[in-house]
Amino acid sequence: MGSSPRRADLAALLAPLMRGLIAAEEPVLAAHGLTMWGYVVLCALDRGEVRTQAALAESINADKTRIIRTLDDLQHSGHIERVPDPEDRRARLLRITERGRRVKDAAQAQIQRGEERWLGLLGAEERRVFLSALRRMAADGNSGPP
Repeated sequence: MGSSPRRADLAALLAPLMRGLIAAEEPVLAAHGLTMWGYVVLCALDRGEVRTQAALAESINADKTRIIRTLDDLQHSGHIERVPDPEDRRARLLRITERGRRVKDAAQAQIQRGEERWLGLLGAEERRVFLSALRRMAADGNSGPP
């Protein structure tokens, strides 16, 4: 049986990049008064009109009881609204506010400008293929290993 050329595992390739991306994002988020989880919540809410806390937690892969403090902080700062679900008074519907959208958009724009440090290493076609592949892999990643 012949040996095939070895490559590093995906996690080994991605981990240094992820550490660098997170380290670059944290001060940007802090400057906008957001935590990483707060930013994740705002991004998720901005992709959909209304969500329950349970549906939000599931969509961002977080424990629904552990994000309550994040939701409290976002509501207190005027970035989200939580209202009782008219169909189930035990549930809360979440909405991003205009203020929340503005702060999310500003943070996201600054983060994406910073990402040019890495994306700038790629040519235009490499960049297009890389981002397309990441979107497909990230979408499939929610379903777990094959």
